[in-house]
Amino acid sequence: MKILLTGATGYIGKRLLPLLLQNGHEVICCVRDISRFQYPALSKEHVKVIEIDFLEPESLINIPEDIDAAYYLIHSMSDTSVHYDSMESASAVNFISRLQLTSVQQIIYLSGIFNDKSLSKHLSSRKAVEDILHSSCIPLTTLRAGIIVGSGSASFEIIRDLVDKLPVMITPKWLNTRCQPIAVSDVLEFLSRSLLNPQTYRQTFDIGGPDILTYKEMLRGFAKAKQLKRYIFTIPVMTPKLSSYWLYFVTSTSYKLASALVSSMKVEVICHDNRINTLLEVKPISYSMALSRALEKIQQGVVISSWKDALASSRFHGNMNQYLKVPKKNCYIDRRKRAIVNRENTIERIWSIGGETGWYYGEWLWNLRGFIDKLAGGVGTRRGRTHKNALSAGDALDFWRVVYADKKQGKLVLYAEMKLPGEAWLEFKIINNTLYQAATFRPRGFLGKLYWYSVLPFHGFIFSGMLKKVAD
Repeated sequence: MKILLTGATGYIGKRLLPLLLQNGHEVICCVRDISRFQYPALSKEHVKVIEIDFLEPESLINIPEDIDAAYYLIHSMSDTSVHYDSMESASAVNFISRLQLTSVQQIIYLSGIFNDKSLSKHLSSRKAVEDILHSSCIPLTTLRAGIIVGSGSASFEIIRDLVDKLPVMITPKWLNTRCQPIAVSDVLEFLSRSLLNPQTYRQTFDIGGPDILTYKEMLRGFAKAKQLKRYIFTIPVMTPKLSSYWLYFVTSTSYKLASALVSSMKVEVICHDNRINTLLEVKPISYSMALSRALEKIQQGVVISSWKDALASSRFHGNMNQYLKVPKKNCYIDRRKRAIVNRENTIERIWSIGGETGWYYGEWLWNLRGFIDKLAGGVGTRRGRTHKNALSAGDALDFWRVVYADKKQGKLVLYAEMKLPGEAWLEFKIINNTLYQAATFRPRGFLGKLYWYSVLPFHGFIFSGMLKKVAD
């Protein structure tokens, strides 16, 4: 069967694609930036990639007419725009308008559980998209999930940050809200088994695990899985805004995502029924088992996807290729070079930079810069990296974004996502037996020039030390 997969570079899409290929389907992957797409091993003959922006109707002409089914996995909750709800609705309208001209037999949409008449902006947006998709004559299957637990999921990473970093937590009262978490592996099972199953046509299902827990119980469950002793106290006076800042400063999440999550976490998300479990013969695993599997994946270094790598939470606007060519005109550039002894070892050190490995030299200054960025409303350094020694275009790397990564060529280009009065790039490239390192800054007005000269004294210390450690 020919399956259309939207959101193919997103958290769920990256994990669903190998499963669809394993089941023998041909998959058409819709991506906003084709340079970010990584083909699963030995699958090129079964995968076609098309570049589409669902906010631009003319780009949807690239969708072939002979598709059998389509997955709609587009969400913009972490988008920096305050109008993400209208953007989501517009995308759904454009999607339906195009698909009505194809032979598609089914649309599968992953949505959120609604249990309250007063919905958060995030859940209201999901509901609006669901209504738009349902308005067409194409059979729609809606799967509504609450908290998704898996390595790299936003919910899991927030829980992980809180438990790992805070022995004592003074928390908002919404931590007593109940929810029904579900393992990402079970979400994928429901998505794949619903495909072209007539019993799921024009149906809406709530999907969840067997445990109904409060968020406080979920934190305690994680602490138990990590064998950590944690004390959690809730107070009634923490406002939604303070709660959002609490999540933002303690965890790796952005403020926009923290705010959206806080609004949603005040509402119970419990499944109305579990009839789909019997219908599709899926037996969801427990919360503790989901945690165990996620921690095992992290320990093994085989995290397939992470919410932090989504471009919706980045500073990028448009195609990432426009940031690939590092400018020279009207820029300040710190260039350095050093002979290398072993090319393979040097490349491995470059590809392991940041995250838990750190930046090899002047680590306290990197941490200080990240802290200042967090105070200014930036991403800080808490995002870390998804993989310990693998990098691909589009990956988040502390407060940088990978725009180019070619290990054979020995070239890595990073674009700064920290708050800056300008734009910054950090580039490593190996030519013959020499490592070239360049930090480029394109200032924006007088403040940009002032910023460059204020940090200039630290460059000789940080960049020369980093180059030496990487090259030796």
